[in-house]
Amino acid sequence: MLPSSFRPFDLSRRSLLLAALAAAPASWALPPPTLQFPRDFGSHPDLHTEWWYITGHAKSAAGREFGFQVTFFRSRIDATQNMRSAFAAKNLVFAHAAVTDLEGRVLLHDQRIARAGFGVASASEADTEVRLRDWSLVRKDGGYSARIPAGEFALDLRFTPTQPVLLQGNAGLSRKGPDEAQASYYYSEPQLQTQGKLTLKGQAFEVAGTAWLDHEWSEALMHPEAVGWDWIGMNLDDGSALTAFHLRRKDGSALWGGGSFRTRDGVLRVFKNDEVRFESLNAWSSPRTQAKYPTQWRVQTPSGNFEVRALLDDQELDSRGSTGGVYWEGLSDLLDPQGKRVGRGYLEMTGYAAPLRL
Repeated sequence: MLPSSFRPFDLSRRSLLLAALAAAPASWALPPPTLQFPRDFGSHPDLHTEWWYITGHAKSAAGREFGFQVTFFRSRIDATQNMRSAFAAKNLVFAHAAVTDLEGRVLLHDQRIARAGFGVASASEADTEVRLRDWSLVRKDGGYSARIPAGEFALDLRFTPTQPVLLQGNAGLSRKGPDEAQASYYYSEPQLQTQGKLTLKGQAFEVAGTAWLDHEWSEALMHPEAVGWDWIGMNLDDGSALTAFHLRRKDGSALWGGGSFRTRDGVLRVFKNDEVRFESLNAWSSPRTQAKYPTQWRVQTPSGNFEVRALLDDQELDSRGSTGGVYWEGLSDLLDPQGKRVGRGYLEMTGYAAPLRL
């Protein structure tokens, strides 16, 4: 039985991290990273929570465009670690997938959860190999494959790296708040060449495009003043990669920010807390939850000023019936100050329907 303070069913990738850690003992600052690959492509069960997260966009030969998201989470349950029973839920594995169909103007999503073990769910420590029943994300021969047979859609995609791993923060240690304990180990793999098959309500499409992978693992707790965050991961058309985020207080002011910009040639600029600013330009109100999401942003960074514009306003994911959380995550364009599209990626927004509760 899980501790009463543990709420594992909010499947936003970041809100899951924070919610899962609510049951953790007093947090401690993570030691400086010495990330080593391929080991650190794998799972880290000594820390409470981690996720592997792939987002991207793809186009069929006929020009039909899609966004997609595949996320696997591993969550360690402290209260069961000393139990000898094979049935003790020492780790939970979650998975979440979604497809944005731009032509159909609809977002489809699905999710799963199981305890690790018994051949049902697993997260390898040797390399990226995360499985949950017939859903999987596996790294092999230098690339990734995701197989997601979901309810109204299916993904069978291959991802090939075109650039080195991008270490976020300080050589892979990314601060998420004013206290040193609020941090995660974090790397990205932007500009992933993507190919495969996407099936939407029984209709199959051969697609190609570009994706972004994040892998994070942490012991940290959310700062008590934070109610949510806004985050972008953008593949630029010239081969660059932009990450930017900020955590918000109840009054909407920024509590903490960060991110990075890496050029196609590999020149990396890591942003400090006070160097990133998000300004809402336009908002969409959900007819289901009445939450008001800024679906158009101005994002100021030391590497340039950009506009982020959602390609579909209604990319809200409501998982209250089974997972307890409501958030927005979807395909968006990145524009320069003259309004020209310079990239595409994903925007995530949490804490708008209700403050995150841990």
